[in-house]
Amino acid sequence: MKNLLTSEQMRAADAFTIKNKEITSIDLMESASMAFVKAFAEEVPDHETSIAVLCGKGNNGGDGLAVARLLKDKGYTNVFVYLIAFSSKVTEDYTANLKRLEDLWFPLVTVSKAEDLPELKEELIIDAVLGSGLNTELDGEYKLLAQRVNALNRRVIAIDVPTGFPAEGELRKDSVYLKADLVICFERPKINFFFPESAQAMKHFRVVSIGLDEDFIQKTSSSYQLAEALDIRGLVKPRESFTHKGTYGHALIIAGQQKTMGAALLAARACLHAGAGLTTVSVPESGLTAINTALPEVMYLDRADLQPDTLEKFKAIAIGPGLGTGKETADILKTIFQLKVPLVIDADALNVLGNSPDLLEQLPSGSLLTPHMKEFDHLFGAHQSWWDRLETARKKARELQSVIILKNQYTFIIDQTGDVTINPTGNPGMAQGGMGDVLTGLCASFRAQGYSAKEAAVIACYLHGKAGDELAETEISVAASELAGKVSGTLKGLIK
Repeated sequence: MKNLLTSEQMRAADAFTIKNKEITSIDLMESASMAFVKAFAEEVPDHETSIAVLCGKGNNGGDGLAVARLLKDKGYTNVFVYLIAFSSKVTEDYTANLKRLEDLWFPLVTVSKAEDLPELKEELIIDAVLGSGLNTELDGEYKLLAQRVNALNRRVIAIDVPTGFPAEGELRKDSVYLKADLVICFERPKINFFFPESAQAMKHFRVVSIGLDEDFIQKTSSSYQLAEALDIRGLVKPRESFTHKGTYGHALIIAGQQKTMGAALLAARACLHAGAGLTTVSVPESGLTAINTALPEVMYLDRADLQPDTLEKFKAIAIGPGLGTGKETADILKTIFQLKVPLVIDADALNVLGNSPDLLEQLPSGSLLTPHMKEFDHLFGAHQSWWDRLETARKKARELQSVIILKNQYTFIIDQTGDVTINPTGNPGMAQGGMGDVLTGLCASFRAQGYSAKEAAVIACYLHGKAGDELAETEISVAASELAGKVSGTLKGLIK
């Protein structure tokens, strides 16, 4: 897992690198600017593009000054620099890079007030006004500048972070940012890039390495990690010779009503294709024909047989998709809670727990909960921001000693210690009904195969999104049933 750091921790990584790699801060800034320009050239290959570089007086502005010089060196012929001089404070590296530009007789325009910013004619704007150290809302001239630039409706590429955007902490809905189409950030994405509110400030981001000490970053204490394909390869156990269906566990999925059998089918299909040795579903008897027809490999358990002595043979039990929120679901939960074994709980089962706080307190430790935003707030109360929602998830995961998958474009996996793993896979093409049912089936499958709740969650979320990404390469929208059938091939590709 890649450690994600706060802005303060990243500054510590800068300082450590400067000290231990015997590099000056101005040279580290040059390295960062070169990495930015390389990525920029891939995004904007036309050297005739007219570019306005807006530079504040701190180190982010120093990056901007270096970027302007390097763009000129690379053959970009229409680069113009605007010095945003709203503050009397100035950093040494900014001053040094300004001197380098002045020595080249580079045309510079000083802007002392937002209203003094000329009517920019350039096609593209590089935002180097304020960096990641900002810990207050934009106000005064900076706020006016952001609003003025936003109104131009030009393409904007930000250096490291959009102006006004905090690297971590609560993102307010009424905040003003200098909006970026793309952020090219240094060494690690900011934690706040993964929250839905970040869409107010940016559309996309990409990360470039600037030579910071990777060992220092990975050894820095952090509650946030980013999952990668390499992590999945390290977690997934290969299938060995002489293993059999009993080796890979028996999963039970309790799901579906007469009118919502699709949810049960999707969860069972995903469980099957993710590798569980045996998959059983407990659905109303009216759904038995559908199960036998669509998934002949899947077995059936009558709802009347959901008793503790019957359930002991299962290595994993998932409950919730399409189950309904009535008394029957509550009674089933009470019955299986008697086993004191970890569960995978989703959808209607989560809503039943939200209606019954006393029942939630009986949740077996080691369970795995998979709520989307509305289900989460029903369980734990309404929240005004995703930062607060995640903080609650961290607290509740510790209290319940369970893993919470808080579903989002970038899904958060919170373990029993409150640490957060962020899943980067997935895409808007997956915004269709049934995707959560598929994820539940994947979680049940990996739990049945012997993975811990956190391991199962990390593998399932990454695989779920990755399969969707592969399908979205040729399709504008991805059906949940199609994704469920795709996961086995995707997993094979990941662990090859």
